[in-house]
Amino acid sequence: MPNELVINTSSHETRVALIENGTIAELYIERSKVKGIVGNIYKGKVVRVLPGMQAAFVDIGLEKAAFLYVADVFDALDEYDSFMEGNGSKKEVGQEEESEGPVLHPMHPIEDLLQEGQELLVQISKEPIGTKGARITSHISLPGRHLVYMPTVDHVGISRRIEDEEERERLREIVDRIRPAGSGFIVRTVSEGKSEDDLLADLKYLLKLWEEVAKKKDNVHAPALIHSDLDVTQKVVRDILTESVDRIVVDSKPEYDKVVQFITTFMPKMKYSIELYDEEEPIFDNFGLEVEISRALGRKVWLKSGGYIIIEQTEALTAIDVNTGRFVGKHNLEDTILKTNLEAVKEIAYQLRLRNLGGIIIIDFIDMEKEVNREKVYGALEEALKADKSKTNILKISELGLVEMTRKRVRESMGRMMCEPCPYCEGRGYVKSKITVCHEIFRELRREMLDIRGAKVTLTVHPQVADLLYDEERRGLEELERRFKKRITVRAKPGFHQEQFEIAIS
Repeated sequence: MPNELVINTSSHETRVALIENGTIAELYIERSKVKGIVGNIYKGKVVRVLPGMQAAFVDIGLEKAAFLYVADVFDALDEYDSFMEGNGSKKEVGQEEESEGPVLHPMHPIEDLLQEGQELLVQISKEPIGTKGARITSHISLPGRHLVYMPTVDHVGISRRIEDEEERERLREIVDRIRPAGSGFIVRTVSEGKSEDDLLADLKYLLKLWEEVAKKKDNVHAPALIHSDLDVTQKVVRDILTESVDRIVVDSKPEYDKVVQFITTFMPKMKYSIELYDEEEPIFDNFGLEVEISRALGRKVWLKSGGYIIIEQTEALTAIDVNTGRFVGKHNLEDTILKTNLEAVKEIAYQLRLRNLGGIIIIDFIDMEKEVNREKVYGALEEALKADKSKTNILKISELGLVEMTRKRVRESMGRMMCEPCPYCEGRGYVKSKITVCHEIFRELRREMLDIRGAKVTLTVHPQVADLLYDEERRGLEELERRFKKRITVRAKPGFHQEQFEIAIS
């Protein structure tokens, strides 16, 4: 089946879905009121330096101060002007997740690099997630179609996804020859097989863009936005559109024109089919995507065999539990467990991409007795994650059947973007049972009745709690009435929270 990009645009939201083999593989959402800021460049002001955390908070004009770790500080600050001119530094820094490249080990403590009130150029590397502010870096990187330009690095890196050694050397030689002295570049995966002219055109565009950034930063005071990255549609087209994508379908004429212009300008040699969708049925309904998105927000995901996985997301950790469910197998228990785990591997890799789950991930596979079966499941997980563009690190399956892994996270997960904590349970995922609430009421009545002078007590509760008090828990009320010689009347109020109750005296 063809791979497709489906773009749904309205006045308040843009959604871009990547469909692989007829199934939604990735979903990108950008809302007009909450635009993505990863890649944006700001002139910021240091508001607090924390030696104990080796980090600093920088005001870049957002609601919360951004977080700057010492390893993300460009430490040649006495040569900052030459840095701004793009001369670069031979200090080596980290880079785009999909590429090989240098890694910086900080040489100085952060209090020697930054002072409060200092202004510096920074770039968003991670969106604000949950209660945390944005993560920033002073090592700027400007992504193009084929290359990523890094002004603070003297290095040429090649995407790890380009596996042919001859092609890697060819690309390295071209970029090393055409780049300005002292500048750094990463050769992206889509550069495989591209000509020198393609790479040179991208390089010139990125150098010009950097000149504009450097010029603008001198004319503004911190905090200020210096450069905005592309909107979600252009970013996805730039980063995801490859020869494997056969068709782009857009349901908005202005967005259609924008995509056509972008591809014509930056990818003129791309062979693609782009269509304007003008049917009355919403485009995501037509492609069956709304059902998949709703499924991706659920806690339980069923497997075809009858097994299922449970996905629980916390602030910094996601736990995934694999269960056999209704699947009873055909031969023996070990075979049933292996088949369930192997099926779960494919679904887990799919759900990680679709939901954009990141950070620490713990997968609790069903325990397997045979080492060879554990190796099969581990190998299948490694293979399934190869299609994931986000960087992942996986540890071997432990004796308890657990896999610990990490997945790079730069933006909110689908669940956090589309949902909010339940106001009913305050995000706990559960509420006190009706019986527990009844017993809490009895304890509170005992405390209150010691000081009550009136003859009648009115108890206002949730309707289901009222039913329980009239039925199974009636003896508890009658005991209190006899003990304190007072009449207790129960009144049901539909608008009450299940845990809420009021005691009134008359």
